[in-house]
Amino acid sequence: MKPLIRLTLTETKLFLREPMAWMFILGFPPVLMIIFGLIPPFREPQEEFGGARIIDLYAPIMVAIAITVFALSSFPQYFVTYREKGVLRRLRVTPVKPSTMLSAQLLMSLVFALVVSLVILGIARFAFEVALPQNVPGYATAFLLCSTAMFAVGLLVASLMPTGTATGAIGTILLFPMMFFAGLWIPRDAMNDVLRTVSDFTPLGAGVQSLQDATAGDWPQLLHLLVMLAWTVAAGALAVRYFRWE
Repeated sequence: MKPLIRLTLTETKLFLREPMAWMFILGFPPVLMIIFGLIPPFREPQEEFGGARIIDLYAPIMVAIAITVFALSSFPQYFVTYREKGVLRRLRVTPVKPSTMLSAQLLMSLVFALVVSLVILGIARFAFEVALPQNVPGYATAFLLCSTAMFAVGLLVASLMPTGTATGAIGTILLFPMMFFAGLWIPRDAMNDVLRTVSDFTPLGAGVQSLQDATAGDWPQLLHLLVMLAWTVAAGALAVRYFRWE
């Protein structure tokens, strides 16, 4: 456990040495939350959403996007860059195994995603009077499953891509459709039946709906929990199958 903690702290320091990278990754979801909250119509109750405000719908979306930015942008790109530069190969002859490096990257990314999510919830609550999650265990379950699903997809990208540049490009390409089906441009409640069904079977769409259900005080729907679990297992299995340390 001590090598993992030490390596995680070291990776965190290295991550924070790149201000342009961490300012975008850490700042993008909270800033986006503030921008949406400052749009006057977003703070008005909408009949089409059952009296809810649009900003109320966007808080879970921003939390899911905070997870996704780390899972598809930061984590796979850093890890593939280490492999490309031979860092993982050299680690194999040291007491620190490459798997420890992988665990440290995952742990660092998950902790940062959690911190950013708490910041988003704080902004939503104190700046725009968005209700905090009413079903905390359900919210935590949805957050955990959404995180495992998205990081499994990120690990799959890291397994298949040969260079850090290619990984960054693919991560960005995947990020936009993921955000669309999460409801960033069209809230899930405003989607037609076809789009909502497709969204239900994407990891981020299922994650957002689960977070919204838990925020309202309900337990996340079994379908969405199973979708996220299926993405975790499928993407994780493929990542293990094709992953290369060198």
